Amino acid sequence: MPISSVGAISSGRRNRGVTLIEMMVVVTLIALLASLTFPSVAAGLDSLRLRSASDSILALINTAADRAERRQQPVQLIISPKENTLAAVSADAGFSRHIELGRNIHILSVAPGNAPSGASRQFLIYPGGTVPAIAIEIATAAGHRRVIAVDPITGSARSEIAK
Repeated sequence: MPISSVGAISSGRRNRGVTLIEMMVVVTLIALLASLTFPSVAAGLDSLRLRSASDSILALINTAADRAERRQQPVQLIISPKENTLAAVSADAGFSRHIELGRNIHILSVAPGNAPSGASRQFLIYPGGTVPAIAIEIATAAGHRRVIAVDPITGSARSEIAK
């Protein structure tokens, strides 16, 4: 093999690879991009968890009201901020639903009333009657809050961002 062809082969091998400097620049750019987007992604996940929890509470309240109306039985709605749970139970115990909000979502307050902080609250939903005016405020550890409120006139529950 002539010497000139050996030099061409070895110079071709040097041009095909990635240098350590180039690799470190790419890794640094990816790390910078990740550090810039992480806060918005974390806030988005927090918002999703809060929305999911409020949708679960809305579904529980609507299901309890529907059950009371269809079966003509009172349904008890139990809200426990201390345990971070909500439950709906019918009078004959044939209906029982339970929601645990998880460690990232907390019940801040339950209105109306002046119950001690963290005390369990109980509401009765009567068939043919109006649904009690309940307002449940939930929040994330980051401070994002939502209020799930029941309108006693229409009997419908709605969720809105707390101000």
